[in-house]
Amino acid sequence: MAKQNTYSNKRKEPVTSMFPIQRLRWHDVLTLVLGYVLFDWASYIHPLYGLNITVWNPAPAFGLLFLLRFGRKAIPPLALAIFLADAWVRNLPISLLVSTALALLLAVGYWAIAEALRHRLATSGIFSDRRGLLEWTGIITLGTLLNSVAYVTLLSLGSLIPEGAVQTSIVRYWIGDCVGALVSMPLFWMLLDESGRAHLRAMVLTWESVGYLAATAFTLWVAFGIGAGADFKYFYVLFLPVVWAAARQGLAGAVLSAAIVQLGIIGSVQLMGFTAVTVLEIQALAAALALFGFFIGIVVDDKQRVSAELRQTLRLAAAGEMAGALAHELNQPLTALSAYGTACEQLLERGETGERLREAIRRMIAESFRAADVVRRLRDFFRTGATRLESIPLNELLASVASPFEKKASQQGIELSVAPGAPVALFVDRLQIEVVLRNLLSNAFEAVAAQDPSNRRVQVSAHPEAGGWICIRVEDSGPGLSGAAATRAFEAFQSSKANGLGLGLVISRAIVEAHGGHLWADVADHGLFRLVLPTEGITFDGS
Repeated sequence: MAKQNTYSNKRKEPVTSMFPIQRLRWHDVLTLVLGYVLFDWASYIHPLYGLNITVWNPAPAFGLLFLLRFGRKAIPPLALAIFLADAWVRNLPISLLVSTALALLLAVGYWAIAEALRHRLATSGIFSDRRGLLEWTGIITLGTLLNSVAYVTLLSLGSLIPEGAVQTSIVRYWIGDCVGALVSMPLFWMLLDESGRAHLRAMVLTWESVGYLAATAFTLWVAFGIGAGADFKYFYVLFLPVVWAAARQGLAGAVLSAAIVQLGIIGSVQLMGFTAVTVLEIQALAAALALFGFFIGIVVDDKQRVSAELRQTLRLAAAGEMAGALAHELNQPLTALSAYGTACEQLLERGETGERLREAIRRMIAESFRAADVVRRLRDFFRTGATRLESIPLNELLASVASPFEKKASQQGIELSVAPGAPVALFVDRLQIEVVLRNLLSNAFEAVAAQDPSNRRVQVSAHPEAGGWICIRVEDSGPGLSGAAATRAFEAFQSSKANGLGLGLVISRAIVEAHGGHLWADVADHGLFRLVLPTEGITFDGS
């Protein structure tokens, strides 16, 4: 029984692999055979000794993907594809038995490379990080080299390669397979994957893709037109379209651009009639170009992924801050609803069915709409981060924010003062600005907590500035911030609190900047934060 369980566990391992083995169907076999032969025919340039040795060979990359997807079940159809390509495309002068043996040898060799990739790369694609790229490159490079040695050795034993040409044959076969796999395999992977095709389609159907093509055409002209007579010293310009695409579209852009450049290189060397040795050197440079682009694309994708995760973290943290403000805002309509509901009960007990009951019900409905509006604003913030600007008297806003801190100030012996501001209105989202001011006040209370009880002061004041702006100052008698600390205060995950995430000031600055304002910390011998916001430009003194 134990042996059966062990066997069962081993059989389940491929299912949990990031490259799960799929069921091989007849249309997959047909796609593999026809695709391999087609790519082999398209890449049949500069054949060596009339044998299956060319300087560019993308067909094995196509076969490797099927081996990754279907495992050893794909070996027979791949061997058949290699056999047909050798017979139809190359017309090799070898017996049926030798041709079959060579096809099986290559198919098994490619399967070994695919298995090495399957067990080393823990990713849902070919590679998705820098380590994966290095491992993928190493496996492809070493695997194709071993395959080339085995293949050419078998040809040599059959006296199909001239004496003294074995080493040259190995190098050329290896470069052809290796470059073909390194450049073509990522693109084939995306074309065979539904989400990859959608990504490529979206990328191609943009005006920027026209720019990539134009840049590639121009750099090919520079490299092979101007640079052809100067030993290709301008070949480096071909890096420009690949780097551009990688910087803009990440790894997908690098993959597509590298493939386009590769096709351009092959077309150029064919039109210009370069020797095989020259093409071999150019292919080595093309492989370096592709890997460089892939590396940049991975770095760009990593940056975008981290940025998206940070935005999501900030959104969730901001939602938590907003929830606190909304709870405060909901308290009034809920309390009113409770009061009006109690009044309705009392009126009904007394038999009241007239205007007083209808008025209480109308007020209940109005308060329910008010509560629903608050909840709707929370939902909109969760979805889009939307703001709802409204006119709010400055002094009313300051008093509302400071009110919840008065009891805390009394308990902790903190002198909290709110200086009367100018009689103007701010044009802001009330809930979001309350989050900012409450966060600043909370930080001020934290800063003075360690001070002597006689020196615990927090002050809020507001002063008009030129151009219709208001500067709100939150000061405390704490130790203040140094230049470096003032800069780090607005960096994510920088917190002096044991249980803090270091996101409060980051969120606050983001909210303020969304209103067109500014928030910063002054370098001073005491705590001082300044918040500049726009006003509506009206007063509340009747003028």
